Parts: sequence; structure tokens; C-alpha cells
Amino acid sequence: MKVESQRRDQTKTPMKPRNRKFVIIAGGLGALGIAVALVLNAFEGNLVFFFTPTQIVAREAPQDRNLRLGGMVENGSVQRADDGLTVRFMVTDTVNRIPVVYTGILPDLFREGKGVVAQGKVDGDGVFRADQVLAKHDENYMPPEAAEAVRKAQATKAQPATTLVVNPAAGAGRSANY
Repeated sequence: MKVESQRRDQTKTPMKPRNRKFVIIAGGLGALGIAVALVLNAFEGNLVFFFTPTQIVAREAPQDRNLRLGGMVENGSVQRADDGLTVRFMVTDTVNRIPVVYTGILPDLFREGKGVVAQGKVDGDGVFRADQVLAKHDENYMPPEAAEAVRKAQATKAQPATTLVVNPAAGAGRSANY
């Protein structure tokens, strides 16, 4: 019986209160760190930045991430495909313009010469493939970023407008003046 109680004492030594408190604090900090890392990772994946046509032509926008393109729908640029859902149009900030392709139902307020924000990606050909198109809600409203971009673009309007054109045979990143 004495041997059995000695064995029990050796296998189940109680943790000192100081060490127990340290283990609890370390475990809590580890769990908090994991939770913060998961939240930040999810937030980064859903973060969508706003860019103007000038910024996209200058290659300031990421090529492999979703982004928002804002500006005005260029007059005379809207072309509808035979399928009734695919629409091609140009978004401009009055200095540069970007071709946009969207398949879906456009908002009722979508018009040439009006403000628009399109969400999607720039493909290898320099065409913006939109997943979503948002139109402004009334005649006087424009997103602050788009209004600022148009104001800046109009201040530098002396330069000719450029359209981002990528010719795979000639090399990526070449722009053509129109």
C-alpha cells in the first residue's frame, strides 16, 4: 500500500499556482492571437480598393485582385451583345479610359455620361471584367473618390486621352493614344 501511494504521488504531482496561472495566460494569449489572425485574413480577402482609369493605365492597380473602377460612362461607348446580357462600355475620368465588359442586368440608372462604379478585375488584355456595376443614385451624387478623380483629371486635361491596350505580340503594358 505504501508503494502504491508513492506511485500515485509521482504521477500526479499538482501544478504550482504560479505555473498554473502562467499556463492559463499563455493559452489565452495564444487563442487570442489565432482569432486575430483569422479575422485579419478574412478582412484582407474581402478588401476592395477604388481606382480611376488614370491609375489603372499607370499600372497602380493590382492585376490579380478584385478592385473597383470609378468614373463616367463615355458617351457613345455602350455596346450590347446579341445575348442581351453582355455589355461593353468605356469608363473615363476625362483623361484616360478603360474598356469594361459586364455580363448581367445593369442598374436602371446606368446611362452614358453618368457616374458608374464597376467591381471586377483587369485581365491581361487591359479589359476590365466587371462582376458588378453600380450606378449613382441621383443626378447630384458622385462617390467622393470619383469626384476627386474627375476634378484632378480635368485639371490635367491638356494631355490626350489614352486607352490601355495590351498587345501580347508587342509586349505588355503599351498604351495607345486615341
